[in-house]
Amino acid sequence: MYQFLVSFTVPPEHRDDFVRAAQQTARDSLANEPGSLRFEVLADEENPDLIYLNEAYADVDAFSTHAGGPYFAAFFAEASTYAQGPTWLMKGNLIGDKAGA
Repeated sequence: MYQFLVSFTVPPEHRDDFVRAAQQTARDSLANEPGSLRFEVLADEENPDLIYLNEAYADVDAFSTHAGGPYFAAFFAEASTYAQGPTWLMKGNLIGDKAGA
């Protein structure tokens, strides 16, 4: 399993827009991309301008499919107009996972 955690800095006036776009991407990806396993939108507990995306895929190829797909493109087309990021905080394969080896 390939997993990662990224952060975005989002101005307060666009927070709702960002969350809406990220949650829509999560719904679409999980429903239509077989290798998409988890897509969570998280708010930082101390900084309301910091939002995390915690995602998991069957393997790195499934993530590559997601990154080349329409939901990823639509999200970045919108979010890149007002958000800074992504900042990669963690990425890698689950230890002991034969699919990620």
